[in-house]
Order: sequence, then C-alpha cells, then structure tokens
Amino acid sequence: MAESDWDTVTVLRKKGSAAQSKSKQAIISAQRKGEEVETSKKWAAGQNKQHVITKNTAKLDRETEELSHQRVPLEVGKVIQLGRQSKGLTQKDLATKINEKPQIIAEYESGKAIPNNQVMGKIERAIGLKLRGKDIGQPLDAGPKKK
Repeated sequence: MAESDWDTVTVLRKKGSAAQSKSKQAIISAQRKGEEVETSKKWAAGQNKQHVITKNTAKLDRETEELSHQRVPLEVGKVIQLGRQSKGLTQKDLATKINEKPQIIAEYESGKAIPNNQVMGKIERAIGLKLRGKDIGQPLDAGPKKK
C-alpha cells in the first residue's frame, strides 16, 4: 500500500493566472495578439462610498434655524368662522359649497392650515368676506369703485 501513495499526479492548468490576466501588460499583449479583451469599470470598487459625509450634510448639521411653513393667521380663521355663521352654514356645509373636505375648513378656522390662494378665494366667494390683503373681514363688494 505504501507504494501506491507515490504515484505521479498530473495537474492541468490554464495558461496564466487570474492576477496575471488583469495586469496592464497582459491586457496589452492580448490586444496585440488580437484576442478578445473584456474590461468593465466597477463603481467605487474597494471603497465604501455609500456612507461618505459630504460638505452639504455637514452644513445641514450645523444649521440651527428652525424652518416651518407659514400658517393662516388666527384673525383670518375668526373671519371665516363669523362669515360662515352669519350665513347659517356649518363647516360641512361650507366645505360642500366650495368642493373641499370639512377638515380643510376646520384647519383654516383654527389657524393650522397652510394658506392656499385657490382655497382662500373659494371661501371668500362663499362667505362674501375678504380674507386676503389689508382689508380682511370687509365685504367683497366694498372695494374701491371704478368709474
């Protein structure tokens, strides 16, 4: 049995190793011979680019200003509420009249809504009072008369 351990073993390998085929010299020689060479560039190969902190991120971290959307003033909410009540409308009735959800009217009256000129215009026409400009609460037709 000891004699069978010393048998000749032949290992068949391809020419060149993987590292050799990637070297510039190997690529150039393959191109000269006219062999097909496929190359592909890997994006951020060997680097962890997905978690890089950019200058903008650092700038945002240093920013301390509180940013918030402008809300409808409470004065406008009170005008909407008084105008609606003077017409004998509920929030739901007014919302139906201007094709909006009742929640929108509630937000405008409580001062939580972000002003939308289109919605404000619909409410103005429905209750007949101005909600924008200097003369808030005035009737719509009380503007300066044109001759």
